[in-house]
Amino acid sequence: MKTILNTKKLGFILLSIFLLTSMFYFPFSVSIQAAQTFKTEDVDKYVTNYIERNGLPGASIVVVKDGKLVYENGYGHDSEGKPITEKSLMRIGSASKSFTAFAVLQLVDEGKIQLDDSVINYLPEVKLNDSRWKEVSIRQLLSHTSGIPNPVIVPPASNLKEGVERLNNWKLQSNPGEKYYYSNGNYWVLALLVEKVSGIEFSQYLNQKVFSPLGMNSSLTTVNTGDSVQGLPKGYVTAYGTAIPWTELEAMNTGAGSIISTASDMGKWLSMQTNEGNSGTGEQLLSKELLVESYSPQLGSEKYGLGWALSSPDVKPARISHAGVETTYQTQQDIIPSSRYAVAVLLNSYTPTVEHAYEISSGIIQLTEGQEPELKAPVSKIIDLSLGVITLIYLILGIRGILRSKKWSDKRKQHPTWRFILRLIPQLVPTLFIGWLFFIVPTLQNNSSTTIDAFGLYPAAMFLLAIVFIIGLVLTILRIYYRITLNKG
Repeated sequence: MKTILNTKKLGFILLSIFLLTSMFYFPFSVSIQAAQTFKTEDVDKYVTNYIERNGLPGASIVVVKDGKLVYENGYGHDSEGKPITEKSLMRIGSASKSFTAFAVLQLVDEGKIQLDDSVINYLPEVKLNDSRWKEVSIRQLLSHTSGIPNPVIVPPASNLKEGVERLNNWKLQSNPGEKYYYSNGNYWVLALLVEKVSGIEFSQYLNQKVFSPLGMNSSLTTVNTGDSVQGLPKGYVTAYGTAIPWTELEAMNTGAGSIISTASDMGKWLSMQTNEGNSGTGEQLLSKELLVESYSPQLGSEKYGLGWALSSPDVKPARISHAGVETTYQTQQDIIPSSRYAVAVLLNSYTPTVEHAYEISSGIIQLTEGQEPELKAPVSKIIDLSLGVITLIYLILGIRGILRSKKWSDKRKQHPTWRFILRLIPQLVPTLFIGWLFFIVPTLQNNSSTTIDAFGLYPAAMFLLAIVFIIGLVLTILRIYYRITLNKG
């Protein structure tokens, strides 16, 4: 099994390397007709313009209000050439956490567990290498205030039990309840908690207690992203304003990002959320009190409730949200308390520099508010094309340097060895670093990830790094070769 990579964190690291490209960004907008009332044709126009402008292959969306479906539709195509519809299967990534939290709160509603109980009361077999672990409560796991870290790379696992066992050597990075630290580890433990308390496998629990009552008949949860799912095609990665079909990075993500769903099914989920926990058939799936608690800031975290992220004060209208990012899919779900609208956007592509699902959802929310959404500059395309220009310039200069290697070495053949090596450092250091990134990092923690997987996380940046690596390696070898042969001569 392959490693779990925190794609957000790694994408941020790679993006930081090329922060200078931000100088190419210039904001502008394209107006569409202002919406005085919510019109589905305005949604179609906005989403279609957005995905075309940003080079996205497809999207599916759903809008609900007061527990009722308002609109659902699909746009673009999948990697098999089929049109995307509201029934198309998509990975929803970390948006799955709101479902895991809901399952835990159902057990609280039934009196089987208490939010402020220590998790070790129910899972004594889970033992972190930290004496503070015994203080961690279920509430703190739900709100990401437990202190469990979220490393970029962790060992592989083939099932939930193995996944949770990986925490045994971890230490908390803060005192329980003190600070917010987002971690998939919290939700692996919560999924195991659901299994232990309910006596039902986590995926079956969701099927029986959430999906089935809501009529989410297409939704399912997997153990590993490598599991075969009928009807789920490859997603895409974006690069230079286009999209490339890519294989999802394999990871055990039960509880933290394991759900596969459709826009239509997400509409049923959000309808229940905006109908005080009632399903479409009148079944109360969760008490109103616990539903409200899940949307409320928790001690140690003002920006996360229980399975839901809370918008900052400067975001208007205020949102209750959860995003989901996989290496080939992206999702955004938003609930607007002030209007009782809710929106879900599912994309069959991943872009490391911009959360397109969030931007599309924001535009749809503006339409529900009777406002005119703006189509911003295609920032991800601008950044990628900027990196492409840098790549081309570096390639040209690199080829020039390669052709002049003999002359370069001849000019320095009388230099002492230490001084010659010193002059190689500008090429040698980045070459060694990139070589480590490409060939060593994918093998850490005994995982089976490959350099190809690494390329999929940020193709434009990784292609630049590949050119830097190749040029640096060739320059270094040639300069050393010519020094040896010239000195012999």
